[in-house]
Amino acid sequence: MSDVAAVIDDLRDESHELDVLVRELSSEQWAAATPAPGWSVAHQIAHLTWTDEVALLAATDAEAFAREVARAMEAPESFVDRGAEEIAAALAPEALLARWRAGRERLEAVLREAPAGTRIPWYGPPMSVASMATARIMETWAHGQDVADALGATRTPTARLRHVARIGVRARDYAYLVRGIKAPEEEFRVELNAPGGELIVFGPPDAPQRVTGPLVDFCLLVTQRAHRDDLAVRAVGPDADQWLGIAQAFAGPAGPGRAPRGAGE
Repeated sequence: MSDVAAVIDDLRDESHELDVLVRELSSEQWAAATPAPGWSVAHQIAHLTWTDEVALLAATDAEAFAREVARAMEAPESFVDRGAEEIAAALAPEALLARWRAGRERLEAVLREAPAGTRIPWYGPPMSVASMATARIMETWAHGQDVADALGATRTPTARLRHVARIGVRARDYAYLVRGIKAPEEEFRVELNAPGGELIVFGPPDAPQRVTGPLVDFCLLVTQRAHRDDLAVRAVGPDADQWLGIAQAFAGPAGPGRAPRGAGE
């Protein structure tokens, strides 16, 4: 379980970094618009709060979570936005921050205490504890990027980005599925340059379809926080090139992505 504990440690640290970014914000900054249409900084933190609480429910009460999934399927395009909107509208910034902290701390404790081999139900296939923690890292980092962009803050990339990249690679076929496109049968080679000089690799070294570039740029791409035209991620081969146009690391409907910088000016 030491590897699982290390992933949960990274989730704790990713959440703490975002907490530091928002803890001293003014009311006006909490209301600032983020790049996600219709979402303020408060909406971003409310979304993380809601998702942490749903993940906690999934890990502790499978029957109650199944009912939550059934409600979500009644409005698959809007249930995520609705969850964030309800929390953001109901709470002042101080209360929202306290609720987010409490929820993520409870989730962390449950994940740490889960027996080896635990599978947690989710909106797709059930996930291991490590996969759930990885998914929470991805979401926390991605929504933290929206918050940073809204505040004009620059974040220093960390080694935790390897988790975001991993889930982006593993979700390759899902990105095709939600668009009704047949996924390629062959694996791709993905080679990413981490900030510290390490090369993060996925897939067979002799794969003809390849993706290369900076680790942080790949993470921005698969979380759809930047347009591929603004990133130094490159593809070799038509299948790899197609994937870079549709990649998404998150569950749910195909995301619209972000427009290139300068679009509409």
